[in-house]
Amino acid sequence: MNIPTELKYTREHEWVSVKGNIATVGVTEYAQGELGDVVFVELPAVSAKVKALQPFGTIEAVKAVSELFSPVSGEVIEINNLLESNPMAVNHDPYGNGWMIKIKINDPNELDKLLSALDYHKLVE
Repeated sequence: MNIPTELKYTREHEWVSVKGNIATVGVTEYAQGELGDVVFVELPAVSAKVKALQPFGTIEAVKAVSELFSPVSGEVIEINNLLESNPMAVNHDPYGNGWMIKIKINDPNELDKLLSALDYHKLVE
């Protein structure tokens, strides 16, 4: 299972990559594997406000529908429009083309509450 060490993780199986005050968010390889083939992703509008560890959208797969949780609080500045026409990008490349939203972070200290790659690995093993 691929768990990139440079990312942070939520207990709900989202990953976050941070550059400056911008967080890119997606679901982990583990999560997409548990869900199965992704058929639809509902994302918030650009400029929507999100709160740490609160739902921001849903992901629908053949097996289940699950809520997506924001790792940090802030404002959505970009969504991955590719997922509208190709939701399977989440299955094929969860840490690349399958990213979901980009958030302008309100409080960088919230990142300290997320899991490291090692902690996330322990959670899913």
